[in-house]
Amino acid sequence: MKKITILGAGESGIGAALLAKVKGNKVFVSDAGIISASRKAQLEENEIDYEEGQHTLEKILSGEEVVKSPGIGFDKEVVQQIMENGIPVIDELEFARRYSKGKTIAITGTNGKTTTTLLTYHLLKTADMDVGLAGNVGKSWAAQLVEGDHEWWVLEVSSFQIDGFKDFKPNIAVVINITPDHLDRYGYSLDKYIHAKLNLLKKMNEEDHLIYFREDENIRKGLGELGIKPKVHEISLNKMIGNGGYYDQRKVRVNFEKGVFIAAKEEIALTGAHNMINVMCALNVALIAGADENLLRKGLRNFKNAPHRMERVEEIGGVLFINDSKGTNVDATAFALSAFKEPLIWIAGGVDKGNDYTQLYPLMKDHVKMLICLGKNNEKLKEAFGESLDEIIETQDIKQAVKQAQEKGVDGDVVLFSPACASFDLFRNYEDRGDQFKEAVRNLKNKG
Repeated sequence: MKKITILGAGESGIGAALLAKVKGNKVFVSDAGIISASRKAQLEENEIDYEEGQHTLEKILSGEEVVKSPGIGFDKEVVQQIMENGIPVIDELEFARRYSKGKTIAITGTNGKTTTTLLTYHLLKTADMDVGLAGNVGKSWAAQLVEGDHEWWVLEVSSFQIDGFKDFKPNIAVVINITPDHLDRYGYSLDKYIHAKLNLLKKMNEEDHLIYFREDENIRKGLGELGIKPKVHEISLNKMIGNGGYYDQRKVRVNFEKGVFIAAKEEIALTGAHNMINVMCALNVALIAGADENLLRKGLRNFKNAPHRMERVEEIGGVLFINDSKGTNVDATAFALSAFKEPLIWIAGGVDKGNDYTQLYPLMKDHVKMLICLGKNNEKLKEAFGESLDEIIETQDIKQAVKQAQEKGVDGDVVLFSPACASFDLFRNYEDRGDQFKEAVRNLKNKG
C-alpha cells in the first residue's frame, strides 16, 4: 500500500483522491482553505482522511508521493519543503494517466484551448468514437477513471498542469498559440512561459503527432530551442501546408493521410478567422484519429461553444450585446475586437496581469467609440487609451456599465464585454463575471 498525499481539495484533488483510494492506496487530503460540504461528504463516504484550513507538514511529508492542485505553484513554501524532502510532486493528469489505456489528445494554448477542446470532443463524439473529455474542462480525469476508461481522451491542459508532468506523453498534442499570460507565475519571463507550455511535448516520440499554428512566433521560437520528435502538422492563415491546414477566408482545407478535407465557412458553426484556427486544429486531430469525414461535417454544423466566448446575449434598441468574459488577456480581446466591423462600445478592466495594450491600438482606431472601465483600478487602461478615445467612463458596478453602454449606443452599435483582465477584483471568476453581465443586459431589456 502506497501513501499518497493530495494537496488541494478542488475538482482535480478530489478526483485524484478517489482514484488513489480505489487503486488501493492510503490517501490523505490537505487543503489550506475550507473544503466544500459536498466534497467533504465524498471524502468521508470513501473513508479518506483530510484536513482543511491548514497544511500539517508532518502528515504531508509522511506520504511517498504528492498530487498537487495546478493552482498551487511550485514556489509555495509547502511545495518547496515537500521537494526538499525528496518526495515527488505531480499533477492530477500525470497521476490519472497511469490508470488509462486510452490514447490522449492534449490541447493547450493561451487562448482558444477550451473552444478547440470542446470542438475536438464534439467531432469525435459525433463520429461515434469512444471518447471522454477531461483536464481543465469538465469533471476531473481521475474521477472519471473511477467509473471507467475510454479509447480516446480529449484533455484541455494549462501551463500550470503541464508544470506537474513528469512522464505524461500525449499521442496527439495541439498548441494553438502562446501569448503573454500568467507571467507572474513565471517570474515575468515570457521565455519561461513558452517553455512551460511546450514542456507538453518533451516525452513525445516519432509515432506521436504535434499540431500547431505556424504563424505564432512564440511557438516557433520555442520549438526552435527544443528538440522535438513527433510528426508535425502546421495550421496556417497565410499559405497551404503540405501536411496541415489552411483557411483562405472562404474555406478550410486540411491535408491528411487519405487526402484533403475541405469545408466552406458556411458549413461551420463557429465564425471568425481566430476560430478557423481552432476548427483546423480540431479537424486535424479528428482526421488523424480516423473519424468518418461525413460525420465530421455534421459535427462542424451543429457545434455549440461554451458560454462567455463571444456569446451573443441580447439586442436592445438595435444595440447588440456580446459577452466575451473569457477574454482575460490582451490577445483574447484583440481577437474579439477584430471580429466586428460595427462601431464598438468596449467594456474592459479587472486585475491587470502585466498587460501591454499597444497591440490593440490599430484595432481600435476609428472602430471603438468609447471605453467603459469596469474595475477597482483603471489607471493603466485610462493611460493606455486616454489619448486615442474621446470618451472613457469608470464604474465598479456591472449593472451601471451595461446601462451606460445602452444609453451611449445607437442602432447598429455593438457593446463588447471583453475585459482583457482577470476577474478577481470584483467577481469570483470569469464565469461569474459573464453571468452577471448577461443578467444585467436581460434585466435592462425586460425593463425596456
